[in-house]
Amino acid sequence: MQLTGIHHLTAISAHAKGNLAFYTGVLGMRLVKKTVNQDDVSAYHLFYADGKASPGTDLTFFDWPTAREHRGTHSVARTGLRVNGEKALGFWQDRLLKLGVHTGKVTEVDGRLTLPFEDPEGQRLVLVDDGGTGEANPWEKSPVQAEHQIRGLGPIVLNVPELSRTERALVDVMNMKRVRDYASPDGEHRIHVYAMGAGGPAAEIHVIEQKDLPPARQGAGGVHHVAFRTPDEASYHAWTKRLSEFGINHSGEIDRFYFRSLYFREPNGILFEIATDGPGFATDEAMETLGEKLALPPFLEPRRKEIEAGLKPLK
Repeated sequence: MQLTGIHHLTAISAHAKGNLAFYTGVLGMRLVKKTVNQDDVSAYHLFYADGKASPGTDLTFFDWPTAREHRGTHSVARTGLRVNGEKALGFWQDRLLKLGVHTGKVTEVDGRLTLPFEDPEGQRLVLVDDGGTGEANPWEKSPVQAEHQIRGLGPIVLNVPELSRTERALVDVMNMKRVRDYASPDGEHRIHVYAMGAGGPAAEIHVIEQKDLPPARQGAGGVHHVAFRTPDEASYHAWTKRLSEFGINHSGEIDRFYFRSLYFREPNGILFEIATDGPGFATDEAMETLGEKLALPPFLEPRRKEIEAGLKPLK
């Protein structure tokens, strides 16, 4: 029983309008679903992905009026976004600098070229050269040329105070493999790499152990949870059973309409989700018009007028 990669990552924004402008206008990602947080319908849930809304490409945001994240341990420290090749990274460095984005330099990390940067709220991101591996589905309406577009999620970096506790969850429970270690860019820490399924940058978790940091306080610019791919409902049910057999508290199976979800916290407190690849975002909208209107799952549709009245316009 194997997870096949990163499914999506959900972060927090306090400025939905600016968030939309940055991720579509600057990063050139496609808004593939404009909906609400199913547990808090006063908040948007925005999904950005590739041209076909493929599993493994979704970077999503809850729109919550909250203070900025206080960085620390027990948290997701940086989110990888995959691009193809050195030329793409050069393009992005020029583009981000020109647009005034807080950007680092192209450097080799763990044998891959990378470019760290932050969004306007301090969300920590890094572009990673994936060597063109795997499928790419560019969005034809993106302001970014197809060959340079973001291809999907890359490695996700966790910061924890006790590596051994997180490793037990990743390896013993989630069947990942510890495949290598490498030095952090500042040379002060070892980063430990865990791979799912066939591995590669779309299926890796990188973990830094820092015992001297205070716990993070979640807020705008921070990450809410990271989700992992399971291909179908049969494997999804098997993961529910496996977590229960290990005595791990979990949410139980939740139907999010666009995929099925199962939530739990790893021992250092970071929220994980296991999510199915389908049914997908074209379940209730045509692929050609994804994200153009507010989409609500059937159980929220009777409340549409009330929900729409409580949301601020995005444009």
